[in-house]
Amino acid sequence: MQIMLGAFTVEVTRKRIRNIHLSVHSPDGRVTISAPMRTGMRAIRAFAVSKLSWIKTQQEKMKQEACVTRRDFTDGECQEVWGRLCPLRVIEAEGADEGVELVGGQLMMRVPFGAERARRMALLYAWYGAEVRREAGGLVRKRERLMGVKIARVSVRPMKTRWGSCSIKARTIRINSELAKKPPACLEYIVVHELGHLRVPSHNARFAALMDKYMPEWRTLRQELNRVPPCVESR
Repeated sequence: MQIMLGAFTVEVTRKRIRNIHLSVHSPDGRVTISAPMRTGMRAIRAFAVSKLSWIKTQQEKMKQEACVTRRDFTDGECQEVWGRLCPLRVIEAEGADEGVELVGGQLMMRVPFGAERARRMALLYAWYGAEVRREAGGLVRKRERLMGVKIARVSVRPMKTRWGSCSIKARTIRINSELAKKPPACLEYIVVHELGHLRVPSHNARFAALMDKYMPEWRTLRQELNRVPPCVESR
């Protein structure tokens, strides 16, 4: 059974359930609804219409994820920067000073003629690290004051499985440079999370209460990060 919502089709299945459930499926953005057996089509359509904005948001995210699946670091390719997709503009010149900068929504990469993929990737990831370092410094100082903690050192590096980590004994925190791809609030969430472990080492009810106090939206941000885990390109 199907219903039409604007330009896309919704597949409807009736099941022995209590509530209507709507899902957007990766990678193509297909939309399905599971509805209780006795729910009428008018109610199902009304429910789907009420979720149109959310559906479009999820489909757009899937398009963006598909855009960055292939990474050759060539001119015109999409790259993630602080939660947005930015086209990469590669400028090749003899004796060019290598570097990356964000200019008017474009990532400008300067490389010598013939620079290979590995070199372009290294330049971009070095820039990601510098971005996270720059933003994290101010966030850590602000949150240290608010949370009543003090750390000895912050380090930024690529990590394959974690967005951040904390050494309670050394009073240091480590932050994943991949966070430069995510919305800025995700970086602040990781800073608060790791600083929070200096007060509450475990992920228990006290830690959850601490997070509720200092970053009420932390659960939403955690879901955002868990949706697409760290993905460090192989060198």
